[in-house]
Amino acid sequence: MVRALPSTRTDQQIVSGLRSGADWARAALYDRHAGAVVVVLRRLLPTDPDSEIADLLHETFAQAYASVHGLKDAVALLAWLQVIASRVAFRAIRGRKLRRWLKFWEPDALPEVHSEGVDPVVREAYERAVQHLVELPADERFVFVLRFVEGWELERIAEASDVSLATVKRRIQRASERFAARARADEALRPWLEGGGRWPT
Repeated sequence: MVRALPSTRTDQQIVSGLRSGADWARAALYDRHAGAVVVVLRRLLPTDPDSEIADLLHETFAQAYASVHGLKDAVALLAWLQVIASRVAFRAIRGRKLRRWLKFWEPDALPEVHSEGVDPVVREAYERAVQHLVELPADERFVFVLRFVEGWELERIAEASDVSLATVKRRIQRASERFAARARADEALRPWLEGGGRWPT
C-alpha cells in the first residue's frame, strides 16, 4: 500500500516546517513515516480492506497536521504518529458493530502473508492466531497487540489508550488469559503454545 520514502530533511526540520505551515513538510512527513503508520493500523485492524486502512491513514495524518504544535519532542516524531494511529484504529474498532469482530473469517478474507518457503503448519498457526486476536474484546485486543506484537512499553500503551497504567495491566492480563485459553483449545496452536513459542520437532 504505502512505502516510506527517503527524505533529505531531518524530523526536526519536518516538524519546524509543519509548524510554519510549509506544504513540503506535510509531504515529507507522509513520505517518511506513512509506511510505519500503516503497519500499526494493519496489525490492529487485520481484517480491514486496504481502502479502509487508507481512510484511517488519512485520518491519522490529518490529526497529526492539526496537532503538531502539541508535539513536545521532534525526536519522538514517529512514536507520536504511532500513538495517533493507534487511537484512530481504536475508535474505528469501538465504533463498529460487535458482530463484525466476532464472526469467523472466510478463507479469502484472511490477511495476506508472504508464504514462499513458509511451512504450511506455521502459516495455519499464524492464521488461527490472528483469528483468535480478532475475537478478543476490543479493549483487550488493542492493548494485547500493542504490547506483544508491536512491543510497546506499558506507559506508551496507557497514553494511546487514554487510561491508567493499572487499567492497561488488567486488560493485558485478561487478554493474555483469553488468548492462551483459546490457543490451548486450538489444535493448530496448542503445540506452539506448549513449545514456548517454538514448534516442537
